[in-house]
Amino acid sequence: MLKELYTAAMGMLPQQTRMEVIANNMANASTTGFKRSSVFERNLIDAKSNFYNVPGDAEQNDPPTGEYTDYSQGSYEQTNNPLDVAIETQNGFFLVQDQDGNSFLTRSGNFKLSDEGYIVTYDGKNLMGNDQTPLRISKEIYNSELSAETSKSLNINIDGSGRLSVNEKSLGAIQLVNVSNLESLEQISSTDFIVRSDTNLEYLTPEETAVRQGWIEDSNVSIVNEMVAMIELQRMFEAGSKVIQTNDGTLDRSIRLGTYQ
Repeated sequence: MLKELYTAAMGMLPQQTRMEVIANNMANASTTGFKRSSVFERNLIDAKSNFYNVPGDAEQNDPPTGEYTDYSQGSYEQTNNPLDVAIETQNGFFLVQDQDGNSFLTRSGNFKLSDEGYIVTYDGKNLMGNDQTPLRISKEIYNSELSAETSKSLNINIDGSGRLSVNEKSLGAIQLVNVSNLESLEQISSTDFIVRSDTNLEYLTPEETAVRQGWIEDSNVSIVNEMVAMIELQRMFEAGSKVIQTNDGTLDRSIRLGTYQ
């Protein structure tokens, strides 16, 4: 009787994980540069060993599922914002850096100007140039105070190879990096990734770079597909729940019968 309870519960755990992943995908469906996640079965329970009551198999130390990221490109959306940049390079990422000097990779190309004139992400990370320094528009280029709206009054141009110029003055080029083994990246937020020791990272030159100014790359999440998967998971989860309820009721009746004897 307990075996049926364990089997049903272990079948529900992966469905619960999948539901959480789908919910996160749907929550980030409108997040620029977001890459959807999915779940796979990492290992299966050995039913024969469980039948012979081998300890430790019914409740595994590691979760029975693993999560992976789908790096397929999302659709492009034109914004006409000069600081919006979409990557066309296959497996390419922007290199950004926080105030502590930590580096991150991202496909989210909606940038803005900081009060100091740096081109930054909306959470404040600096966009890095190909000289390994943050890209910055100095105050000498114009006389007005820097603000988030300043970019609309400046002639900011980013060509197809990522070269940046403001008011016809060259300021360097956007640094893109290429990752050949995408599965080695670790996702730490909805749009940011960090490299690991086994990541094959290549710094691209402007000649190898392909970007599109005034465009952003949307999330690669399909709301329709996620909704269909969520409905299927709910039905499977309910089926497992009914199995547990049925076996629990049977076990309860068995205990009562044993008590009466």
